[in-house]
Amino acid sequence: MAYYGKCIDIVIEQLDKFKPEKDSPDQFLEAASSSLQALSPLKQAFVVEVLSGCLEYRKLLTIVVDAFYVRDGRLCLWADYSLFQVLCYLATFQLDELGFQLFCSIIRSRPIHKTCKFLRFFFNPLNLGSWIKDEWGLLYETTHVKENWIDPLLRWQPEVLELVDQLEGVSASQTTVSKTKAKVTEPKEFNLTTPRPRPIPAPEPVPTMAKPRQELLLRANIEELRCAMPRTHREPLEQDCKKKQGPPARIRKTPRLTFYRPDHIPVKLNTAAILREGALYQRQVEKELQRVDKLVDGAGDFSEFLEWQKKMQAKDREEQLAAGECRRLQGKLSHEEAILARQTLAQENKQKADRKKEETAELMLQCAQRRLKEARSMKELVEQVTEAQKNVKVAQMKLVKGRRQIVQEVMEESREMLQRNAEAAREEQRRRCELISQLRALETQPTRKGKLVDLTQIPGYGVEGEMSVVELRERLALLRETQQREEEEKRDQIIQGKRAKSQELLNTVERLSLCRKAMGRTAAMRWEQKKAQAATGAPSQDERVLELQRRIEERAVERRRRAAPLHVPAPRTVRRASRAQQEAQHWLELERSRERRLRALQRADSAIAPARRLEAA
Repeated sequence: MAYYGKCIDIVIEQLDKFKPEKDSPDQFLEAASSSLQALSPLKQAFVVEVLSGCLEYRKLLTIVVDAFYVRDGRLCLWADYSLFQVLCYLATFQLDELGFQLFCSIIRSRPIHKTCKFLRFFFNPLNLGSWIKDEWGLLYETTHVKENWIDPLLRWQPEVLELVDQLEGVSASQTTVSKTKAKVTEPKEFNLTTPRPRPIPAPEPVPTMAKPRQELLLRANIEELRCAMPRTHREPLEQDCKKKQGPPARIRKTPRLTFYRPDHIPVKLNTAAILREGALYQRQVEKELQRVDKLVDGAGDFSEFLEWQKKMQAKDREEQLAAGECRRLQGKLSHEEAILARQTLAQENKQKADRKKEETAELMLQCAQRRLKEARSMKELVEQVTEAQKNVKVAQMKLVKGRRQIVQEVMEESREMLQRNAEAAREEQRRRCELISQLRALETQPTRKGKLVDLTQIPGYGVEGEMSVVELRERLALLRETQQREEEEKRDQIIQGKRAKSQELLNTVERLSLCRKAMGRTAAMRWEQKKAQAATGAPSQDERVLELQRRIEERAVERRRRAAPLHVPAPRTVRRASRAQQEAQHWLELERSRERRLRALQRADSAIAPARRLEAA
């Protein structure tokens, strides 16, 4: 039992190292067999046979083990995945060859609780006769699966379940004995102090709100500025003429006015601010009077231009609406084309899956043939090993003799090398002694230690531009001063350039702010006119819109024609139907919002039209 238990542990360890997405089964099996050379030939043969079978029938074993984790093994650890694969392989493919007694010993060497739960799930007649047979039939022929795998498992099923019941009874008795021996812990309550009751908080007074002051609003309405008041067509001219003909008013000191904000914080305006604001309003009034005088004198009217402008704006609005409709229909057309592309992709994937199944069947046949060849090669290897064991003694004697001869040759070579090294060392020592004696003789000779140097003297090598050291230093100093002066000039130029650029940027920012304000006002006016004109009518049927609608209908017909013969799973069709329903609802909501916007623009236009007629009158 311990013998096979160690072998199973080795198989489980090797299966844990196998990575299907990276490793090839053949290469992994060769590497594993090379790492098992330390085992005996019987152990090695058993481990290699079980490991190769688990790798070959990995898909069958994965179906059973995955279903076990989903149904009965939800509380089991994923670290035991390889253990369940080995148990499933031994029960399916090796039970007849091993025998029931040896199989029982292997089961007893594993953890009882895990193995019993898996074997009860695997040898369940309902599982074997229903989904296990169907799933295995998708990979291999149904008759082969039933005759070679399912029927033997059903034949061994009573004995295996009896073994499982026996093991579970033994484990249950052991757990009850351990529970009776253990002492029961009696819990005790904590001695805690009782908390004091919290006092009920007093109710907070409801704050009283101050009454709004209506005097400020009444005063502001009464003292409203005259330039904002409406007036008739004739009265303003006479009143303004009388004001102009009247005597000039004496300039007197204007008192300070105080305005109140809603939060009762006074803001005081000085005389200059009041006069400046009055001058601004006076200029606005004068411009309005000049415009009225020109109209009275018979100046030209812009009614025809305005009518032409309205027509052109209406035409532009129709073109914009047609362009928007084209964009919407183009989006719908692209959606239909995307559906057609998905259907084409599904058909291509189905064809690829069929080709893949054919390729897998061919590969399985090749694997079976390769396994037969490997079995023959293993038998030949075993025979060679047995023959080699017979001739071990003769080989050992030859090996000993060869090693002795090699040792003698090495010793002789080492003696010769030592002699050569000793002679080379003596020669090196003699050469060093000669060099040392020569150096000492040189040191004893007298030498001249100092030399006078004149820095003002020219060396006289005959080179062009030759000069003394003093002259060279003076020229370097002058060159350094010149460079510093040029750097200061460049620095001043850079500073002046930066100042000019900053001033230019400030001017540009001011001009941009003015332009943005003017553009914002014109854009607001244009938007109001656009909203008013959008209520006049709906977009016309442009040729581009009609062409896009026709293409969308063609794509929809093509999509329905392709969707009829295509077999798609039920959840995906339901999801696509719900997606199509959501898209239809989205387009409907867009059309409704557009209609509501047009109705709002029509109401606004109808409300603004009387005011425009009054202004024109």
